[in-house]
Amino acid sequence: MADLDADLAAKVQPEVPHAARIWNYWMGGKDNFQSDRAAGAAVAEVYPEIVVMARQSRRFLIRAVRHLAAEAGIRQFLDVGTGLPTMQNTHEVAQEVAPQTRVVYVDNDPMVLVHARALLVSATPEGVTTYLHADYHDPERILAEAAGTLDFREPVAVMFMGVLGYEPDLAVVRSIVGRVMAATAPGSHLVLWDGTDTSVAVAEGADRLVQSGGVPYVLRSPDDLAGCFAGLTMVEPGLVPITRWRPEDPAAESIDAYGAVARKP
Repeated sequence: MADLDADLAAKVQPEVPHAARIWNYWMGGKDNFQSDRAAGAAVAEVYPEIVVMARQSRRFLIRAVRHLAAEAGIRQFLDVGTGLPTMQNTHEVAQEVAPQTRVVYVDNDPMVLVHARALLVSATPEGVTTYLHADYHDPERILAEAAGTLDFREPVAVMFMGVLGYEPDLAVVRSIVGRVMAATAPGSHLVLWDGTDTSVAVAEGADRLVQSGGVPYVLRSPDDLAGCFAGLTMVEPGLVPITRWRPEDPAAESIDAYGAVARKP
């Protein structure tokens, strides 16, 4: 275990801005370095709404997972591209509703793996929480390894939460989502949100991220994102700004991030 920790630590590059750590900075977390804070601040300078987006994305996750566990009866979750653990992670929300829920987190970042091993443990004795070190470009590997924890003969909630913009080709994105959903049982759900090209300011923020040394992130239109739900039945209210998906505040403002929950017939 110590050798594994040393190997993982060697792969962490504090001087290079990293997506998961920048997001952690925007969310008010402490698991980031100066390079991440500098890149995050540069984006927020031209697009301050990014901080709102980061924090509202977690509120969307909480509402979606609670709906799936409490109303749709889902007891298995596959969270792909989980990022650094923060407050009210998927397993905590789901297992609060249904203690026996099984959750598999997936990410390809070594720093995320170190934190996940320490923090992403089941919130209940009956539940199961595990972590896979894998890249979403290899969905067959993810499915094969997740099958050690999840029973794909039963419904699973598959989650892609603000991560698919790291793949520039929309056809590849749709293929990844489609291949994962094809392996799930009827009654499974897809939860997906992503940043959208719905304002000039958000595009300027994306440009500033690249200028600051961050990995480019492709902003897509809501119509582009809608194509990821092909063959699925949208849960009301459909694909909307994440602040408006079953919000606690009916007067919630729109932001440049759209998301939805959809059911596999």
